[in-house]
This record gives sequence, C-alpha cells and structure tokens, in this order.
Amino acid sequence: MSTTSVLSTYDKWKQFLGDRVKNARAAGMNDSTIQKLATDIGDFLANKVDPKNDEERVLKELWAVSDENEKKVMAGIMMKLVD
Repeated sequence: MSTTSVLSTYDKWKQFLGDRVKNARAAGMNDSTIQKLATDIGDFLANKVDPKNDEERVLKELWAVSDENEKKVMAGIMMKLVD
C-alpha cells in the first residue's frame, strides 16, 4: 500500500469520525457523552479490529498500554482532532 493511499484512508476515517461527532452534537448529545461513546468504541476496535494502516496500528498500541483515564483523554483528543 502506498503512502498516498494510507493518508487517503486515514483522512477518510477522520472525516467519517468528524461527521459522527457533528451528528451526535446535532442530536443533542453533550461532549461528555460523546467522549464516553468514543471510549467504548475505542475498546471495541482495539479488541476486534485489525489495524489496516500505520496510524491505526499506533492508535491500537497506545490504547493497549493506556489505563481508563488515558483512554478517556485519547477519545477527547480524537474528538478535537476531527472538529
């Protein structure tokens, strides 16, 4: 896989995540609730989905060594990244 396609895939993933955060806010969810859901989704992805690119691999490795508070912080950071 070329660097260009990895970046494209990662960019598409960020766009997808950003759209979901905006939709959740539009539906009346507050950032705390969205962050909790993002943490739960992060747990699911880390346990059930194999990384498809270097960015996903790094996120999975960081998630694996993080405690619950650090996972909440990472979920919040991901929300900021896609805002």
